[in-house]
Amino acid sequence: MADLLYEDNHLLIVNKRPGEIVQGDKTGDEPLVETLKKMIKERDAKPGNVFLGVVHRLDRPVGGAVIFAKTSKALSRLNDMLRNGEIHKTYWALTRGMPPKEADMLTHYISTVERNNKSYVSATPKPGAKEARLEYRLLAKGDTFNLLEVKLLTGRKHQIRVQLSAIGCPIRGDLKYGDRRSNPDGSISLLARSIDFIHPVSKQPIHVEAPVPDENVWKSIAASIQ
Repeated sequence: MADLLYEDNHLLIVNKRPGEIVQGDKTGDEPLVETLKKMIKERDAKPGNVFLGVVHRLDRPVGGAVIFAKTSKALSRLNDMLRNGEIHKTYWALTRGMPPKEADMLTHYISTVERNNKSYVSATPKPGAKEARLEYRLLAKGDTFNLLEVKLLTGRKHQIRVQLSAIGCPIRGDLKYGDRRSNPDGSISLLARSIDFIHPVSKQPIHVEAPVPDENVWKSIAASIQ
């Protein structure tokens, strides 16, 4: 099960493992939210149902920090904060290509085809497409892969994956968006590295960081920026 990164009476932030789903889907696999409810019920000897609200999701092959709300008040406030851009998420991506600039803001227009669960980008507006913006900077160069830090400015389906692919930087292991080789465990090398926000109840600043995956390619390139 995912490791706990932060917990209080209102929030639970976990390090989701690649392969886990946050919410239920058509596969019928048990989602992380249900696993965590069972954990809380057993650990805290809670009678009745446990409330745990999903604040945001990560794609199944992606790992890293995910927020859940333990109270309806926290969920409502966090949903508003997410909508207003007050929850700041930073990602690390291992990419096979070198970006054209060491740092840049990318703006594309994304449309999604549900039939093949894939997003497509355009440089210009198209009917039904939604604007997608992110900022990236190059953190480290490797022999085969490069490490990019990405800050999401909008939240579109597969946004980081498809936007980085559009500039010639497919994420390691992401066959859907242009990489040529899968990762052994079926993951893609995209990590929800950190989350920063003001606590919805206590109003204290919260900074939570997910650990770098315990894998040689991650460890070696991450070590170069320490």
